[in-house]
Amino acid sequence: MKKVLLINTHLTYPNWSEGLLNDAFNQKAKEFFENNQFEILTTKVEDGYDVDEEVEKHMQADVIILQTPINWFGAPWIYKKYVDEVFNCGLHSAKFLSGDGRTREDQTRQYGTGGNLIGKKFMVCATWNAPKDSFDNPDQLLFEGRSTADVLIQITSNYRFCGVEILSDYNCFDIFKDGDIVRDLEKYPQHLSKVLDI
Repeated sequence: MKKVLLINTHLTYPNWSEGLLNDAFNQKAKEFFENNQFEILTTKVEDGYDVDEEVEKHMQADVIILQTPINWFGAPWIYKKYVDEVFNCGLHSAKFLSGDGRTREDQTRQYGTGGNLIGKKFMVCATWNAPKDSFDNPDQLLFEGRSTADVLIQITSNYRFCGVEILSDYNCFDIFKDGDIVRDLEKYPQHLSKVLDI
């Protein structure tokens, strides 16, 4: 049976950001993977975690999904702490990677090719205040034509560095003003099915 690790990195700000939307997307993913006979591993970063257990969850998982709000153009700070602790543990144990890939003997080896997690897949599902049309458009002042994948590279690079395949991200845009949250939730399983070829 295949396994999926669902990581929810929402950070609660009382009376402002309670995490209900990210919980809803996480639940939608859980239902999708249950319906497709995956064993489900979960982590809600805000609730605490054991670093060694998180390394083992990553080792067991075939698919890793990060559910995150975008706060000030990145995941909440608790996710950076999680990554620093879990990926450092995965580095020191040589479970996630064996160095950065380069060797003195083979000058053709590139930085970022030392990963040991080859065969695993990683995807970000993100909730944004930004509207969809602010991306992939060089006329937009803030992102200057960048895609969501470009903006999320500081998240996805950690996994790519360890040999994991990066899947197309899924996004819920404009959540405070003019987004269509219901539609985005409904379409999420279709995206998962497409990128995972299920």
